[in-house]
Amino acid sequence: MEKRWKIKSASQSDSEIVDCQKTLTEKGKKVSSVILQLLKNRGIVSEKEIDGFFSFDYENDIHDPFLFADMNKAVSRIIEAQEKKEKIAVFGDYDADGVTATALMAQTLEALGFSGVHIYIPDRQIEGYGMNYDAVDFLAKKGVKLVITVDCGITGIEEVARAKKAGMDVIITDHHHVPNRLPEALAIINPHLENSAYPFCDLSGVGTAFKLADALYRKIKPKEKEQLKWLLDLVAIGTIADCVPLLGENRILTKYGLIVLSKTKRIGFLEMFKVGRIAIDENNLPDTQKVAFQISPRINAAGRMDHASISFNLIMEKEQTRARELALEVEDTNQSRQKITGEIVRGVRALAENSFKDKKLIFAANIHWRVGILGLIAGKIADEFRKPTAIFQKQDTEFVGSLRSIPQVNIIEALEKCSELLVKFGGHAQAAGVRVAHDKMEKFYEKLDGIIERELSGKDISPEIEIDMEIKLQDISWDMIADIKKMEPFGEGNSEPVFLAKDAVVEGIKIVGNGNKHIKLTLRANSGGPKIFEAIGFGMGEKFSSLKPGDVIQMVFNLQEDEWNGSKKMQMKIIDLKLQTV
Repeated sequence: MEKRWKIKSASQSDSEIVDCQKTLTEKGKKVSSVILQLLKNRGIVSEKEIDGFFSFDYENDIHDPFLFADMNKAVSRIIEAQEKKEKIAVFGDYDADGVTATALMAQTLEALGFSGVHIYIPDRQIEGYGMNYDAVDFLAKKGVKLVITVDCGITGIEEVARAKKAGMDVIITDHHHVPNRLPEALAIINPHLENSAYPFCDLSGVGTAFKLADALYRKIKPKEKEQLKWLLDLVAIGTIADCVPLLGENRILTKYGLIVLSKTKRIGFLEMFKVGRIAIDENNLPDTQKVAFQISPRINAAGRMDHASISFNLIMEKEQTRARELALEVEDTNQSRQKITGEIVRGVRALAENSFKDKKLIFAANIHWRVGILGLIAGKIADEFRKPTAIFQKQDTEFVGSLRSIPQVNIIEALEKCSELLVKFGGHAQAAGVRVAHDKMEKFYEKLDGIIERELSGKDISPEIEIDMEIKLQDISWDMIADIKKMEPFGEGNSEPVFLAKDAVVEGIKIVGNGNKHIKLTLRANSGGPKIFEAIGFGMGEKFSSLKPGDVIQMVFNLQEDEWNGSKKMQMKIIDLKLQTV
């Protein structure tokens, strides 16, 4: 399906940009008009916002954790548990955000002198997301008196009540959508709570757990608070994996976290890098893409295919031989996950092309599909067909499913309208999980389908590429690339800039890579300028195989620095291109 190109800004002549640049220049701050336009596209327009985007400091720009309404209550209860030598359990989640949050909290409590802390991560296939009765009963039998949840718990009304009845207090740290009714926990740390004075609401699960860790250090070992920085590698991984906006505090935590990751002393990570051939060290600073596509999938794979405790143990492991074994197990699990997911996606794609061709909601279920990969399948199908997608595993008494949506539909709000038909649900605007009893499934499908049909009525849902701005080939320079690099880390809310260039003449073409997968172009401006540019289209060898020298094209691309064997060059990473009619 051909994608529409949507340009946010066609030129740099915006009077607002011109005025802003003039004001900054007068104050000795040099910011190019290109960068100012890119920032404006991201909602960053005032001088204060621009300064904050480029000039931030971990020590001074991280918010006080005690701004959370229940933080004092949570910290006091944890200190009380230490004084009374009570058993504490950390109850986590099985995705990369949840596993890193669990590891962060476990490491924090260990460093602060807590001993015998129980770690509980539910089995995705058997237990599903969040707290459950069996887990609560298990922890009660172990003598646990305090449960700290990370990346989960905000919907656990009955489970928290059961824990309370069993003599356990519960502290919830979560960042998910806040339901109308809250669990009666001792304390709830969630940046989305209405009564929270915390100024940044887009923290990830591990980011929220980090705020509790920060508060604990301030009260228990304030002189050792510097040790918190060594937890930022976990914060960066979980934050990137959970696709929360990389603006504000998330930008700070991720920026410093990537630096910590490049210097990591964690044996488990070092072994993962070796086994997976991931180039990360002090000379190879990781970017968000490397985390999102190489590290997070490996951490996630254990929870999807087996049990997330494998990834948790890998992160926490201090003995090299055992870390190597766990890294190999994670690598094997990830490869298996890729193969099985690919096979199922092909089957669901055929279903979507036929049975759901004229529907706005794609819906599929199978008794054999593992719960852990349902979200991956739903995500791939939703992206490909530009339709909300629900993928389920049929279990003995329930259907367990994952839903992925498109920007035009807030899926968690749609599920709230179906709540009377659901056993359990939770998630975000674009991703959610549900459990539905067998006898309610047909009604649920009909109601959700109707909601989405009405929501999308009259809306254009064809795929589009959002372009930041048009630039001329002859204006591309090393200074522009250096300025763009200052905008890192890129991610949700601060995506890598996308440019449009017209009047580009194809000078040369190469098909490269195994199986002729990729296309490599040399380009020059049609105006006859002396500059020659290289462009690479990964996976586009077949799609644009008919291109020939002399063709004039317009191209959508990212502008990057490419380094190979110590040599640096400017490179355009092709997103899409079209022949230009003269």
